[in-house]
Amino acid sequence: MTAEPEVDPVIVAYYNEGRERGRLAAGPSQLERLRTQALLSRFLPAPPARVLDVGGAAGVYAAWLAGRGYQVHLVDPVPLHVEQAREAAAGSFTAALGDARELAEADASHDAVLLLGPLYHLLERADRVRALAQARRVARPGGVVVAAAISRYASFMDGFYREFVDRPGFAAGMADTMRTGRHLNPRREQYMFTTAYFHDRDGLAAEVTDAGLSLEAIMPVEGPLAWAPGLEGRLAEPAQRQLILDSLAAIEHDPAITGASSHLLAIARASPLARGLALDGQGQEVGHGEQPEGVALQRPDAAAGLIVVDARTAGPE
Repeated sequence: MTAEPEVDPVIVAYYNEGRERGRLAAGPSQLERLRTQALLSRFLPAPPARVLDVGGAAGVYAAWLAGRGYQVHLVDPVPLHVEQAREAAAGSFTAALGDARELAEADASHDAVLLLGPLYHLLERADRVRALAQARRVARPGGVVVAAAISRYASFMDGFYREFVDRPGFAAGMADTMRTGRHLNPRREQYMFTTAYFHDRDGLAAEVTDAGLSLEAIMPVEGPLAWAPGLEGRLAEPAQRQLILDSLAAIEHDPAITGASSHLLAIARASPLARGLALDGQGQEVGHGEQPEGVALQRPDAAAGLIVVDARTAGPE
């Protein structure tokens, strides 16, 4: 029998309320789902590629991918989520208990790895880098790794758009989250999210590269539209829904839009060169192992949203 991963009981209690199964099908979260699916459609290899869905919760994305012909295995640390995912799968994909920080899957065993939740609930940077490094390990060389993060400013946006800021204690907690990235809900208020880490763009970029991944892009998910008036009605109408998705795609490369999005997606690759990268306990590089001389390392210029070549490791032109 597989031992349950070690997860903060406050987080487990939050998800044991069962809200994750239907969250992405209602309200503004529909845009999160639709836009994430649009980005995955663009960056994932073609089916029947093997996809590992780490922290896949109740299996919303796993079921969608399996329906498109992908071979999907889901792992999640919450037993209820694994049970719900197996129900959703109906044999179309597999699901098991698992910890993003210590994946059971073999090296280079998957064409793509999704982390559409684990980074939310790992408060320590070393744990987040470890989870990303595990994704790199189980991805084949050149395989895609997609990692989701909640924006550092999500509480700020929710606070004013949904008037949470008027509730006792919210403004002080919002300020702490914007300063430290740590989102806490000590009174377990039903309207608030549970214990989590909220990323800024530069911090997410640094964690991805410190894990030995080659960062390709950091994309805004909802952009500034998460709480747009009439959004749910527009998403229900096919032409309006496509207009929203096309408009977000047109502005996604502007770094300013990333700061105005509730969720971010880091798109990266498990470079063969990165497999020689050694990390210390804080996820910092301590050596490049088998890195051949004269090959440039890619580094993210997170402020500009670009990938730049580190000239210190580049050979002569």
